[in-house]
Amino acid sequence: MKKINAGIIGGAGYTGGETTRLLLNHPNVELVFVQSRSQAGKPLHTIHKDLIGETDLLFTESLIEEVDVLFLCLSHGESKKLVTDYKFSPTTKIIDLGNDFRLGEKSSDREFIYGLPEINRERIKNAKNIANPGCFATAIQLGLLPLAQAGLLTEVHTTGITGSTGAGQKLQDSTHFTWRANNISAYKTLTHQHLGEISQTLQKVQPGFDYNINFVPWRGDFTRGIFATSVVSCELKVEELAVLFKGFYSSHPFTFVSDEMIDIKQVVNTNKCLLHLEKAGNKLAIHSTIDNLIKGASGQAVQNMNLMFGLDETTGLKLKSNVY
Repeated sequence: MKKINAGIIGGAGYTGGETTRLLLNHPNVELVFVQSRSQAGKPLHTIHKDLIGETDLLFTESLIEEVDVLFLCLSHGESKKLVTDYKFSPTTKIIDLGNDFRLGEKSSDREFIYGLPEINRERIKNAKNIANPGCFATAIQLGLLPLAQAGLLTEVHTTGITGSTGAGQKLQDSTHFTWRANNISAYKTLTHQHLGEISQTLQKVQPGFDYNINFVPWRGDFTRGIFATSVVSCELKVEELAVLFKGFYSSHPFTFVSDEMIDIKQVVNTNKCLLHLEKAGNKLAIHSTIDNLIKGASGQAVQNMNLMFGLDETTGLKLKSNVY
């Protein structure tokens, strides 16, 4: 099979770095260029230190037009501007890892499909452009989708904690070591930007869903990973719910329902999502955990690329977690 020529725009940040690592090691991909205005002309390993000896590529200032797939790892608003202003080849597929197209927005003549494979796999296979889901949105949705499909979802109360990489690479007060270490805090309480895409998906899966999703995100004193817990009312027994959840994800290679308690270390450096169910009375707690930079960003983007190009969706993503 001819290799897929890929390019990355905005390659100096965390998601740009993770996407670079995955594509360099993907058996069916040739990484043609990694663009960064701020780092143009420098070897990739001067920014992503672990890539020393892995590639001789330099960051480019401009993009190379003739690629099969383009990954956009840009700040909010920049992807939409780029796609609007720049006329890409109609044969180039675009995967946007930002927030610009997740709510069905269009730009020029490109329509973006929401790239959550566990609910949109068939549409992704035929898509020309993908809006990659947000990290918290991925973790929370994967915990709620089986209930929504069964028409059982009502009001949701969710808490979730994320590592410092979720805030991006640019240094700010809340990511500085002296602030993060031995510290936890809430932020964007009940107003997080991922709530829109979560509600949009749940309304499609469970028509008529109009309940509140009450989400309180926390900043954690670690670098990678998300652990979220959603509490809902449900009359089914936990054994029945386990059957429901396992059946829903039986054909999906990265989402697993565990009978034992889960933790972040099981998923860091992987494209997995782990779920665990607990019940007391009529209250169901759904725990979910992912690596925010892989299943929550770059890994899911590569999973989407695999589907778009007719590859097994696990190609290049059989990764080992950093348990120890």
